[in-house]
Amino acid sequence: MTDQPQVPASHTDAEAAAVAEYLRKNTGFFVDHEELLTSLRLPHQRGDTVSLVERQVKVLRERNIEMRNRLSQLMDVARDNDRLFEKTRRLILDLLDTSSLEEAVIAVEDSLRQEFQVPFASLILFAETPTPVGRSVTLAEAQKAIGGLLTEGKTLCGTLRDHELDFLFGEDQRKQIGSTAVVALSYQGVLQGVLAVGSRDPQHYKSSLGTLFLNYIAEVLSRVLPRYTNLLRPVR
Repeated sequence: MTDQPQVPASHTDAEAAAVAEYLRKNTGFFVDHEELLTSLRLPHQRGDTVSLVERQVKVLRERNIEMRNRLSQLMDVARDNDRLFEKTRRLILDLLDTSSLEEAVIAVEDSLRQEFQVPFASLILFAETPTPVGRSVTLAEAQKAIGGLLTEGKTLCGTLRDHELDFLFGEDQRKQIGSTAVVALSYQGVLQGVLAVGSRDPQHYKSSLGTLFLNYIAEVLSRVLPRYTNLLRPVR
């Protein structure tokens, strides 16, 4: 066998010596770089025991990581809310600029599908005669089919019954919907329609906590629709 060539001294030792020398000359280094202290490990272990200091440092490090994760999640939620707010703002401005029922209906439907990327959306207006745009039914028909969902000022979320989904979205889409959010369009006691959105995910619309922007849209739409009362029969 031939002798293995000698491996030069590890660079790690030389680098460690250089770091140590640098720290000796710059004693305030960690004052200016406090964030590095949380990642340092200084064991105080003797046999199978761990010192109180080391345990405390470990707990603080774990809490720091947890707080960073929570902060990251909060930042993600804030960014999502900013995006939702901007989309809602654009839709509300579009609604305020409408001059006809057709423009109002198109503004809502296009925004929900294209801007908000809602896979299933339904806007139904209540009128005694068919409207020239969108879908309309009489209030009596709506109360018979989804009367329990027409609660003024409140968005209802969760899983609906088959006949309710059929009425809102149609039988073909009903089979694909896992959860929904439904809000009645009402202003000063007058029911003017219903707005519903759906998701394939059964947990997506599981509470009304995440429907703040849908409520805003419904409130503005409820105030815009009375402009076209010649097409809608107000019913208290």
